[in-house]
Amino acid sequence: MDFEIAIIGGGPAGLAAGLYAARARRKVILFEGEAIGGQAATTDRVANYPGFEEIAGFELTAKMEEQAKKLGVRVEYTRAGGLTQENRNFVIATSKGNFTSSKVIVASGVAPKKLGVEGEDRYLGRGVSYCATCDGAFFRDKEVLVVGGGDSAVEEAIFLTRFATKVGIVHRRDELRATKIVQEEARANPKLNFFYNRVIVGLKGDEALTKAVLKDVQSGALEEVATHGVFVYIGNLPRTKFLTGLLELSPEGYIPTDERMRTMRPGLFAAGDVRTKSLRQIVTAVADGAIAAVEADRELTGGI
Repeated sequence: MDFEIAIIGGGPAGLAAGLYAARARRKVILFEGEAIGGQAATTDRVANYPGFEEIAGFELTAKMEEQAKKLGVRVEYTRAGGLTQENRNFVIATSKGNFTSSKVIVASGVAPKKLGVEGEDRYLGRGVSYCATCDGAFFRDKEVLVVGGGDSAVEEAIFLTRFATKVGIVHRRDELRATKIVQEEARANPKLNFFYNRVIVGLKGDEALTKAVLKDVQSGALEEVATHGVFVYIGNLPRTKFLTGLLELSPEGYIPTDERMRTMRPGLFAAGDVRTKSLRQIVTAVADGAIAAVEADRELTGGI
C-alpha cells in the first residue's frame, strides 16, 4: 500500500482534506495537474470567507497549501489520468506512474464552460480568456466584454475596470443573477455598461480579436460590437472524465454523495465543486474536504 488517503485536486476542498487527513496522522498524497488553489486562486478578491474582510484568492489558497505541506501532505504536480479499483485498493494513474491508496477523495473541481461559437478557439489567448485575474493586465486602456450575469462574471468585470477603459457585461436575461451587493457595486462603476437580453454568437478579427457578434434573444437582431477581449463566465463543467466506468454521475457529470461525502463506491469520496450540491463557494468546498477526510479516517480505523 503506497498511501492511506489520496486526494485528487488541489483546490480549497482538496487542501482542506489534506490538512484534516494529515492531522489524523494518515499517509496522504495530493495530486494537482495545474496550479494549486484551483479556480479560487484565480479570483482577484475573496470577500465572503470568514475571518478575512477581503483577501486575494491566490493568497488565501497559498496559506492553505503551506499549512497542508507543513503537516506532511505530499503534493505531486501531475494530473490523475485514470482511477481504477483493484481488490479493495484504488489505483491512480498519472504521468509519474501509478499510485495506490486505500481511500480516495475526488476534489478535481470544475473547468470553465465555453461559449461554443465560431472564433472562440481561434482567438483563445488573442482576445478570448476565461480568467480575468490572469489576463486582465494585457487589456490596459482597451475595451472588453464579459459574458455572464452571476457573481463570478460581475466581480471579474469590476476587476477588469482597473485596466480597461470600458467593460461591457453581456447577459442573456433582463437582469443580473449576482448577489445584490455585487450588483450595487457594478452599477456604481462608471466604466461598466450592460448588454441585457444578448448572447454572443460569433467572434471576429484578424490576428487578434476585434469584434463580437451579439444577438438579441427577444428580437433576433444581430449587432457587431468592437472589442479587444471577451472574458467568459457562463458556468462550469465538472472534471470527472477520469471516473468513467467507476461511478455513476449526474446528467451534468457531477458526483452524487451523501452528507458524509461518500459516493456509491465504498472508499471513494468526493468534495468541493465536483460533487452535486446547491452552493459552490470556497467556504463550502473547505467544509466538504474536512468532512471527507474525517470520514475516510473513520473508515480506516474501522468506524462506520
